[in-house]
Amino acid sequence: MRLNVRAFALTCGIVWGVGLFALTWWVIAFDGVTHEATFLGRLYRGYSISPVGSLVGLVWGFFDALIGGAITAWLYNLIASRSERKD
Repeated sequence: MRLNVRAFALTCGIVWGVGLFALTWWVIAFDGVTHEATFLGRLYRGYSISPVGSLVGLVWGFFDALIGGAITAWLYNLIASRSERKD
């Protein structure tokens, strides 16, 4: 079975981007806005626990997971096609 690389990458991007956006607003709702350096803030330039930071995280997370999902699906298809040849 082969994965559709575009569909898998887009799904990963949407899930991670929207998830990071929602998680940021969850933290804002309970702890308030903070501009402290977080681990994700070190990975995603401009990200912080703030309304603007949630939008920055949405964009960074989408493209990060889009590329990661494309690579994962491509590797899966490569390995799956090689294992089919051996059978």
